[in-house]
Amino acid sequence: MIKIKEAIIVEGRYDKNTLSQIVDAPIITTDGFGIFSNREKTALLRRLAEKRGIIVLTDSDSAGFLIRNHIKGTVTEGQVKHAYIPEIHGKERRKRASSKEGFLGVEGMRPQVIIDALRRCGATLEGEEKSPKSGDINKAFLYEIGLSGGEDSAEMRKRLARKLGLPAKMSANALLDVLNALYTRAELTVIICGLGLQE
Repeated sequence: MIKIKEAIIVEGRYDKNTLSQIVDAPIITTDGFGIFSNREKTALLRRLAEKRGIIVLTDSDSAGFLIRNHIKGTVTEGQVKHAYIPEIHGKERRKRASSKEGFLGVEGMRPQVIIDALRRCGATLEGEEKSPKSGDINKAFLYEIGLSGGEDSAEMRKRLARKLGLPAKMSANALLDVLNALYTRAELTVIICGLGLQE
């Protein structure tokens, strides 16, 4: 079990149950779309974000992205980190059928996948030092390397997201945040060249 400073926000109780077996951290559920109308829970998320920071860990489907974006819009920038699980086809054991989009949710992920997602987002893990990244990747650089503004940019972002174990439907802005948390320009350029996306 790993200890994390930030509070982790998940969609439902099954996600919370899975996570509580992997991490030692406050885990708060949004009760799915219930967060949209629950002022008290929204206020709680704001307080947690101010006090210790929060990590949003939702499913990689459309509903998960709606909830993620709602939380992002209600919390002060810089107080929220986004952990993304990869798009893995399948269904959870407790369900009779797979989700509408056919991907496993947080509750269906293996522990190491969740830990990797938390590390990638920059979670503060007790006992592990983080090497700060430079934050030198910006929209102009994404444009230069073809990940933004080009005819094939969306497809290139999808290929890069798959390579990095991220959801394919991430926007350029969301991808930019993740890339800055993980890589320098030089490191990203090597990855892009390795994918054959750039000469």
